[in-house]
Amino acid sequence: MKKIYLLTIFLTALACQKKDETNKPTAVKDEHSFSKPELAVVKHLDLDIKVDFETQSITGKASWEIDNVSKGNEIIFDENTLNITKVTLGDDEKETKFELGKEIEFHGKPLHITIEPNTTKVNIYYSTTKDAVALQWLKPEQTADKKKPFLFSQGESVWSRTWIPCQDSPSIRFTYNAKVTVPKDLMAVMSAVNPQKKNDTGVYTFKQDKAIPSYLMAIAVGDIEFQSIDDRTGVYAEPSMLKKSAWEFAELGKMVVAAEKLYGPYRWGRYDVLVLPPSFPYGGMENPNLTFLTPGVIAGDRSLTSLLAHELGHSWSGNLVTNATWDDIWLNEGFTTYVEHRIGEAIFGEKEFEMQNVIIRKELVDNVAEYGDTNPDTRLKVSLTGRNPDDGISMIPYVKGYAFLRVIENAVGREKFDVFIKNYFEAHAFKSITTDDFIKYYNENLIKGDKALTDKIKAEDWIYKPGIPSNITPVSSADFDAIDKIQKSWRETGVKGLSQKITTTAEKQHFIDNLPTDITAKEMEALDGEFNFTKGGNFVIKRQWFIPSIRYKYTAANPAIEQFLISSSRTGSVMMLYKEMAKTPEGKVWAKQIFDKAKSGYHATTVQAVEGVLK
Repeated sequence: MKKIYLLTIFLTALACQKKDETNKPTAVKDEHSFSKPELAVVKHLDLDIKVDFETQSITGKASWEIDNVSKGNEIIFDENTLNITKVTLGDDEKETKFELGKEIEFHGKPLHITIEPNTTKVNIYYSTTKDAVALQWLKPEQTADKKKPFLFSQGESVWSRTWIPCQDSPSIRFTYNAKVTVPKDLMAVMSAVNPQKKNDTGVYTFKQDKAIPSYLMAIAVGDIEFQSIDDRTGVYAEPSMLKKSAWEFAELGKMVVAAEKLYGPYRWGRYDVLVLPPSFPYGGMENPNLTFLTPGVIAGDRSLTSLLAHELGHSWSGNLVTNATWDDIWLNEGFTTYVEHRIGEAIFGEKEFEMQNVIIRKELVDNVAEYGDTNPDTRLKVSLTGRNPDDGISMIPYVKGYAFLRVIENAVGREKFDVFIKNYFEAHAFKSITTDDFIKYYNENLIKGDKALTDKIKAEDWIYKPGIPSNITPVSSADFDAIDKIQKSWRETGVKGLSQKITTTAEKQHFIDNLPTDITAKEMEALDGEFNFTKGGNFVIKRQWFIPSIRYKYTAANPAIEQFLISSSRTGSVMMLYKEMAKTPEGKVWAKQIFDKAKSGYHATTVQAVEGVLK
């Protein structure tokens, strides 16, 4: 009887173990990190740093609480261009040996630190250098107010190691506290709980009690002010940008509520946004608690706030559930693009949702065509071994990932798919997972052995094969159909009155994207006179308009194109124009001339991308 009892206990324990392991992320080797977390891994960071605008450097101490899993004598960190001055162990700061390994392009060097089997804390004294890719130091004239300097960081994908010695892999998560000393007339904010007013000491403290990966470590320092929107959302910006930013994002609180209704509670406390100077290289960066945002979204009519829905969506897909390697980035961006559009539908309505579906389908088709439909980089699960992981941050994981999730939604029904995604976020909350982890969860919780459903969705084709699978969900928009009719007739009827029929950002974008391929510069001029595309304030419309302006040699737009490229560092947007210019010899000469003027204001990652196009 005792043996049977013990066997029952054993089998029950084994069953519980198997159940617990169902949602347990698989062990993963991140090719873009030198760290070996299976031997010794970080758990918590206490950061004490000083920001110096005179030397354009950050100096201080990173104290890491670690788990010496193997009870060995070494822990490995990632660093890139840092100046490491000293390493100590424990609260008593016993000095220890450290050694930098061989440098690898894009990855920096491994930082080997000697520890003891019982070591629980490692203190690294360091300073950044001017080669830190993550840090953008702006002179006053490069800011909106042009009065005081500004600093911001951009950690994704492997650049946090250029401003903090860390185990720089999205598979490794940690909490952090920080003490940041800045000039007394400036304020610091981070990807954490933030101050809402400047103090008179220049010393700010931060706490992030949710475990995050290193690429979500973020800092900004400048002449920043805060304005609340509701009890848990608000805006940080330079003084001249604050009121217009707060007005632009008046529906931010509604977006959070809409997302919660779909995918469960917002788990990060506050959700605020920081509007950065124009040299910020992305539309937005989903840093926890504080999204970093391009000023290009401030259109004056709330027409571009869908970008904010994308960054908010990352609070579930990306920040809460994170891709374990950069080969799996579609798990972050494809899911977030899906969440973004569902939030957008809830806020802006079904017609806007349908129009955005058509726009994003065109982006998918155009991007696959640019790469080539047999190019392995058009797979969702990519291979970035030996490459700059930033190469994986193309539009493919966004738009193909979104299309794949729409296929699943269409196959199982929206109601069932909503439950699945909500449970998926809950099951993997504060974990980093691989594509294999997703496939396992998907098969166990959605497919459940249904071969007909498997054949209908064709997940293997979407994830592991290049190009666009044949079962992609059709998209359509009655509003765009009406614009297509206008597109076929306006050359005969004239342009007068078109701006009264084509009014929203999505409608204008669709109209511009589908202009006749034989359009003349004179016709471009007539359209410009009707819509004021060249001199208008909408960032997206100007960007889209400048592409045919370059292609069809509408030279009246040239000064505005040059100004656009000089005043914005949003990598994806400026790359669209530089690529178009580089298609002709004279265009390439012009592009190089503009780039020479613009690159001092660009982020390092933008410079790298443009240089690649213009070589």
